[in-house]
Amino acid sequence: MIVVSIIGLLASIAMPSFLTARARAQQNTCLDHLRLIDGAKQQWALENHATSTDTPTGPQLQPYLGRGNAGVLPICPADPTQTFDTSYIINDMSTTPTCKVLTTHLP
Repeated sequence: MIVVSIIGLLASIAMPSFLTARARAQQNTCLDHLRLIDGAKQQWALENHATSTDTPTGPQLQPYLGRGNAGVLPICPADPTQTFDTSYIINDMSTTPTCKVLTTHLP
């Protein structure tokens, strides 16, 4: 009985650390995805002679997000629907992309 209570106590101490680490990992992954999207936007703009008011679409960025034409649009790890459209906003060329899910948590 004492062993079970000690294990329960240790688990209750470790759980907040686990949740914090998970949230931090999701934020880092989301930031990496935003950097990838921004890089893809810049490459798209160079190849298509885009202006600062042009906004690329997801399918237009797809070739720049992977090898060949089969690039994969990233999804936010905290997005319950797991789709690009509900995860990120591409924005125009003068604005960096933003996350729709973790907007209150990202710097």
